[in-house]
Amino acid sequence: MRKAKYVLALDQGTTSSRAIVFDEVAQMRSVAQRSTTQHFPHPGWVNQDALEIWSTTLATAKDAIQKAGLDGQSVTAIGIANQRETLVVWDRETGNPAAPAIVWQSRQSQPQIDALVARGMSRTYQKSTGLVPDAYFTASKLAWLLETNSELRRRAEAADLLAGTVDSWLLWQLTAGAVHATDVSNASRTMLFDIRTLDWSAALLGDLAIPHHMLPRVVASAGVAGLTSPEVLGAEIPVSGIAGDQQAALFGQTCFDAGEAKNTYGTGAFLLMNTGKEPKISAHKLLSTIAWQIDGSVDYALEGAVFICGAAVEWLRDGLGIIDAAADVEALATSVPDSGGVTVVPALTGLGAPHWDASARGTILGLTRGSTAGHIARATLEAIAFQTRDVTAAMSADSGIPLTSLRVDGGAARNDLLMQIQADILGVPVVRPANVETTAVGAAFLAGLGEGLWPSRTSVAGHWVVDRVFEPEINTEMREARYAVWRRAIDRSLNWAQ
Repeated sequence: MRKAKYVLALDQGTTSSRAIVFDEVAQMRSVAQRSTTQHFPHPGWVNQDALEIWSTTLATAKDAIQKAGLDGQSVTAIGIANQRETLVVWDRETGNPAAPAIVWQSRQSQPQIDALVARGMSRTYQKSTGLVPDAYFTASKLAWLLETNSELRRRAEAADLLAGTVDSWLLWQLTAGAVHATDVSNASRTMLFDIRTLDWSAALLGDLAIPHHMLPRVVASAGVAGLTSPEVLGAEIPVSGIAGDQQAALFGQTCFDAGEAKNTYGTGAFLLMNTGKEPKISAHKLLSTIAWQIDGSVDYALEGAVFICGAAVEWLRDGLGIIDAAADVEALATSVPDSGGVTVVPALTGLGAPHWDASARGTILGLTRGSTAGHIARATLEAIAFQTRDVTAAMSADSGIPLTSLRVDGGAARNDLLMQIQADILGVPVVRPANVETTAVGAAFLAGLGEGLWPSRTSVAGHWVVDRVFEPEINTEMREARYAVWRRAIDRSLNWAQ
């Protein structure tokens, strides 16, 4: 009798570590999750304890394996998906963190970005890395650590320290210090990696005075990066899939062809479009990034972030008090046939891609005596859909590739009304999979590919199951008229907070 095979996906996020066991037809067999703590030592700073990141990851891995009725010997492969731009620096010999992990949200390295811009290096960074220089990315965080702590600088120059994103940290721990590596998708988020030559940029490392020997070896997203130490999970298990969380979600949504895109609706929204085999440098301040590398072939993507998505619904609950729970927004919005001329621009923390206006502020326009809470709720859902169109339109303009469909995941993807509005606003089908945990699914798919459990992307796609397809129900004239009103509302929200 053939032994069943299982894949363990480690989904290490900002606020929690999760582990999910998948069987060989990509069905979830068990889930374990533990919270992680964020620390805010100064305004704008966000830090984490790297040891807590590791301990919670290990604990959930063991929990998920046990819940599935398995042991380490039963796990065929491990896949890692991770919060991407968070920096960990640790001692090469002891494995102890040398400083708190600096989370992707942290702005503490803004002075390094300001200095880089003042040196006239912005275009050089964007041309090489596909990224618009920002404190969001790992490079400035590492430069900040080395500039503000002379002892860390000394240890770094002496080759005593290693640096990496969370995937590197987890891989190093899983292999008991045998492997210091990262995959191309995570490397492409550091602002130090040339996305064409697929190597660390000597010029950019020199510009930020970062020693090359601190950085991990760069490997493919699918393929064996290392074997777990037997002491960790009770067996030598291949770690054969690695990707940053958003790229993992793109893969989990099987967006394997140019023009296919996914949107993850969370607190904000992350849109990624597969742009094929050539990087597309954005004229609309989107990010050009590596989606994944498999069998020596690289796929690229364009990425845009919407700051306020689910957070707008939370504001209806916590700020306006017109709903008791976020899930109530669908019923309230359905209580009216349309938004009654009301338009909401939820620029509660400024506007992200493609506007990038930190001084924009939220507006509610078109109010009359007949306006109700239902109209505001429906207009808020429409705003989420309009913001998504802003980004997908920029992606199509940058790439020259029309949007063919949008695959959706995240909590708000369960809202049927929002998904129908999204299809109407985009004019393309919106496809919701049966399993919206697409980040973990993507990590599992990559690991299964890398270990040969699934022989090809075609076989992987066979395990992606659609829950529902939302087709557009309005005509082009109505769609464009509604979008024109949205554009007028955006103009009124821009540059508000002087």
